[in-house]
Amino acid sequence: MHIELIEIRDFLAKQPPFDQLPETILEQLPKRLSVRYFRRGSPFPPAQTDQPYLYILRKGAVELRDKHGELVGKLAEGDLCDMPCRMATTPDPFQGNASEDTLVYALPCAELERIRQEFRGFAEHFDQSISNRLRKALDIMVESPATGSGLMTVKIGDLIKRTPITTSPLTSIREAARIMSEHRVSSLLIMDGDQLAGMITDRDLRNRCVAAGLATDRPVQDIMTRELHTAQTDSLGFQALITMSRLNVHHLPVLDRGRVAGLISTTDLTRFQSANSVYLVGDIHRADSVETLSLISAKIPELQIHLINSGATANHVGQAISAITDAITVRLLELAEADLGSPPAPYAWLVGGSQARREQSSHSDQDNALLVADHAKPDDDAYFAALARLVNDGLDACGFIYCPGDVMASNPKWRQPMRIWHKYFTNWILKPEPMSLMLANVFFDLRAINDRNALYAELQERILERSKANRIFIAYMAANALKYRPPLGFFRNIVLIQGGEHDHTFDIKHRGIVPIVDLARIYVLTAGLAEINTIERLQAAAAHGALSQDGAANLIDALELVGTLRMRHQANQLAHGQQADNFVSPDELSPLERGHLKDAFLLINTMQESLGQRYQTGRFT
Repeated sequence: MHIELIEIRDFLAKQPPFDQLPETILEQLPKRLSVRYFRRGSPFPPAQTDQPYLYILRKGAVELRDKHGELVGKLAEGDLCDMPCRMATTPDPFQGNASEDTLVYALPCAELERIRQEFRGFAEHFDQSISNRLRKALDIMVESPATGSGLMTVKIGDLIKRTPITTSPLTSIREAARIMSEHRVSSLLIMDGDQLAGMITDRDLRNRCVAAGLATDRPVQDIMTRELHTAQTDSLGFQALITMSRLNVHHLPVLDRGRVAGLISTTDLTRFQSANSVYLVGDIHRADSVETLSLISAKIPELQIHLINSGATANHVGQAISAITDAITVRLLELAEADLGSPPAPYAWLVGGSQARREQSSHSDQDNALLVADHAKPDDDAYFAALARLVNDGLDACGFIYCPGDVMASNPKWRQPMRIWHKYFTNWILKPEPMSLMLANVFFDLRAINDRNALYAELQERILERSKANRIFIAYMAANALKYRPPLGFFRNIVLIQGGEHDHTFDIKHRGIVPIVDLARIYVLTAGLAEINTIERLQAAAAHGALSQDGAANLIDALELVGTLRMRHQANQLAHGQQADNFVSPDELSPLERGHLKDAFLLINTMQESLGQRYQTGRFT
């Protein structure tokens, strides 16, 4: 074979999906290709050809746009454009141009179809879009965990083993207790006709009746819990586990299209999983010292390993670990109040960063602040300073190290009354300087803990309205959000760190996850939406129209795939007694995983380009 044909064969052998073809086919392919050259600015794909072709980019770059001129994709070395082969099934084909001088290999569509008919694995690549490939890759990761599946795949409805035991709101407490004893259940659903009115548990009978000295002939509605969190029959068991962990409850009513289908308990769930966050959260609420909390917290790395080995995605792990961190924070606040006495004024403990978004991995650093009611006196700060110090020190003792940037409630700057917080946000919005934008990125990701007077909800509503109305602020935030780019080079290779401690790796958090987190924040700010979790932000933005449904779904899939690869990388380090980090070597990934990762990075980059064009961010950098 001529040396030029050998070079083409070797190139194709490294590119999906050609890397799935046998050697005999790869030897024949170069002879069936033609080479085309497009000068910068040339239309792509070309309109005038003797027959339709699949184009394989060898060098250069191509931008693809929809009929409205919106950027929908970029192609670089190794990327394929099979649009001419799909003209009959593509009502609105993309149009593009070569953004650089570009060299391509052109394979006749008839030849492509012949190979597709013979090799099914090769054909599947062309049957799916990038977004579909990401979704399939994520499904495979979840369905093929290292050890078992457990609650990652079982539906809650499949865990219900008996019809629900119920009674009416007017049943006496004594009769309700008799029913529970007769059926050997620890909880009872209270039904008002076909509607779920409430629930009582053994704990309610003890605390709200016996301990309170309430007469047992009173109706059960006097002691039932009315505001109930519920689960759906088609939800996954792990989702119920996370909800129970976060709320520290042990029973969830289960609904099927609005009707009560049964009740799920922690006992039902823990039959499927031996080590889980419910046990840890229960231990946390019983802990009587920082030392005990520290011992419990030391189990978090083991939990992350267990969850990943059970097939958990990044969202599953983040929700579970954040529920534990929340519980530790609440318990530290309770211990601090027990030591210092009741607070002199209402306050809200605010958590930021990945904990606020419920996206934590094992032992992140802490980000927090304190919001105090406006009527607090100046002398009251001594109490809140002591409270903040106890909690910050306690979190550090539990492995959540002090924030390197000192964004903590122990810093007087971040321990302020409502009026000062409102002034902070107003200044950041009206004067979007570099420092203001950095702080806005931090403080627009806040969630309240121990907020008995709903102080943060009031503040958040006011600042979201103000930020939504200021288009210049949003444009500056958008420009700032585009500073972190996926590590995808000109030739679609993953750009690696050269030299130093992290040589030959890339930062999967800051170059893969942070860009999506930043995009999601911008989308909800433009619509004035209050969601904090990144997936929930993308879903809410799509429902509101600030983002297309396809755009949201693609970013969610990209986030879950990149995030899950990160969690697996960390779990592997933890399992080998190493410190978890975010620096991944491509050598850790299979060729297929590297391909999927590049797909995710390409999607992220495309969405960033689209956002940049919408807000003309070049004017603000």
